[in-house]
Amino acid sequence: MTLPTAPVPMTTTELLARLVAFDTTSRNANLPLIGFVRSYLDSHGVPYRVSYDPTGQKANIHAIIGPQEAGGMALSGHVDTVPVDGQDWSSDPFTLRAQDGKLFARGACDMKGFVASCLAAVPHFQARAYKRPLHLFISYDEEVGFGGARRLIQDLTESGLKPALCVVGEPSGMKPVLAHKGKVNLHVTVKGRPGHSSEPGKGVNAIYAAAAAIGWVRAEADRLAAEGPFEDGFDPPHTTIHVGTVEGGSILNIIPEQAAFTMEWRNIPGDDPMRHVARLQAHVAATIEPAMRAIDPSCGFSYEIALDMPEMGLPADHELASVVKQVTGSNSTGKVSYGTEGGFYQNAGIPSIVCGPGHIAQAHQPDEWIAQSELDSCDAFIRRLADRLLA
Repeated sequence: MTLPTAPVPMTTTELLARLVAFDTTSRNANLPLIGFVRSYLDSHGVPYRVSYDPTGQKANIHAIIGPQEAGGMALSGHVDTVPVDGQDWSSDPFTLRAQDGKLFARGACDMKGFVASCLAAVPHFQARAYKRPLHLFISYDEEVGFGGARRLIQDLTESGLKPALCVVGEPSGMKPVLAHKGKVNLHVTVKGRPGHSSEPGKGVNAIYAAAAAIGWVRAEADRLAAEGPFEDGFDPPHTTIHVGTVEGGSILNIIPEQAAFTMEWRNIPGDDPMRHVARLQAHVAATIEPAMRAIDPSCGFSYEIALDMPEMGLPADHELASVVKQVTGSNSTGKVSYGTEGGFYQNAGIPSIVCGPGHIAQAHQPDEWIAQSELDSCDAFIRRLADRLLA
């Protein structure tokens, strides 16, 4: 009789080397990496669910160790990365390189390091025989619109296997982050009326109209900085507004018929970003569009929300915050202006916190790196946290 072969243990660094070898830039399919993770989980006898994006080329994994039921705690990480195009790397970005206590590769910090730590801990989790489930979330497209988190939440609703708590392992230097800002991305299109530039009064200059709206945005940024509302702990401590791209026109001697710009709000928790969108629309409707439509009623502005990312805010006295502080040995917690999947999970009724290895300043850069010591700290952290919350 042939006895079943025991799974070969893999360290966090070994698993990270395997994960970064897959080019999971958000424009690419992630199925080869997902296939590797599925084989790894299969070798350890861990059940999981797979959910796909509409193209079928990207997938999430929701694995459960312990009781196959709702409740317990989730450890969450995305495996898509930003591109390496145009960056000056010292070595192959998809081959893990160790030097002076640092591990270099695309995604090593953001955030395959955390995912590798979670996978390496699977034998520990299984040996502990927890009374409550340990969920592993591995998602796609965090860098380009959070499609994976949205799909994963849909799958949680369908399966009824929603965890009670979630730790998102974005790089935070292993310090607990209780809150982050929300974000709304808005694409604004302006329709004017073309004409010869020698007769400007017979046309409607779409670039002028866009510029007038952008001028209001600049003034609104100053108003928010001066008037708030404010929340201590954020840098800056208020909602921000920003225009990032502008385009319009065709050639110099034609009154531009089209213009467009993209902008964003990053709102502190409790400050509804849609009220800010409504303020912009009201200003445009009252002060810019009337003159445009007096010449041509078909002229005006149109708006498309490209991203609506909810903020995250965990109360400082929540059980999850208290335990994470104790396990990490941190006397303080933080708030950040960038966003994570934690806002989506919290919005779905799963209290969430951010705590993971590495630092955000090391991410998205050429020669992205994570310290081996940070991974070692993460290994200890997730094991102790699970023991505290699930045993």
